[in-house]
Amino acid sequence: MTSTNPIGVFDSGIGGISIWKELVQHLPYENTIYLADSKNAPYGERSKQEIINLSVKNTELLLKKNCKLIVVACNTATTNAIDYLRSNYDVSFIGIEPAIKPAALNTKTNAIGILATKGTLSSDLFHSTSQKFTEGIIVIETIGEGLVPLIENDQINSMEMEHLLQKFLQPMLLQKIDYLVLGCSHYPFLIPQIKKIVGNKLTIIDSGEAVARQTKAILERNNLLNNSTIKPSHKLYSNADIKTLARIVNGINTSASVAFLNF
Repeated sequence: MTSTNPIGVFDSGIGGISIWKELVQHLPYENTIYLADSKNAPYGERSKQEIINLSVKNTELLLKKNCKLIVVACNTATTNAIDYLRSNYDVSFIGIEPAIKPAALNTKTNAIGILATKGTLSSDLFHSTSQKFTEGIIVIETIGEGLVPLIENDQINSMEMEHLLQKFLQPMLLQKIDYLVLGCSHYPFLIPQIKKIVGNKLTIIDSGEAVARQTKAILERNNLLNNSTIKPSHKLYSNADIKTLARIVNGINTSASVAFLNF
């Protein structure tokens, strides 16, 4: 393993690009490989064993591509599979889970909202984290059913998306939440739509920047941080239609390559 080996990233589709974007910005010399498992999205509707199996498949493909560290850029995969991955593979894994702690520590109304997938909200890791930080705080947990398929199908600005967000957010606003935690890596793409509904009434939190900082720290600890000033390589693969992925990625980094890969 050398410092120039790529960072591997996987998600149940295009959502993890919100994490990949932060990695590229905070680690400008790192090479990356991204897997969008859109064919099997959303993970949040699957059983724990299915999520583990899919995470194993993605991990083994990234290891075959000589990745030096793997970012599990999916809340559902993190909360259901990362312990298994860490126990069975000799590589560092960075996970992503809902940023409950900063919301709970900073709320002034003692009410926070969490918008996440069924797979994340029902996981043991989510419940243990929530119980640790939210004593005495009202926590409104909402399953964002239907959001991921719309994002995957480039329907972020559709009337159906607006209807779903209104349905999910209005009950939270009635409970006077002042922090909204986005518990799925797809959901940061919805921040402009969410702000149209909530205005300046609350603070929206996602985990992207924190994941990038943690990735950098682990690479430094393991002497694997790439300090080369050679232009990095970014290769992104999807096992479904690549049009939406390519459009989003090209809006972030025009030198990245996007291709179909059957995995």
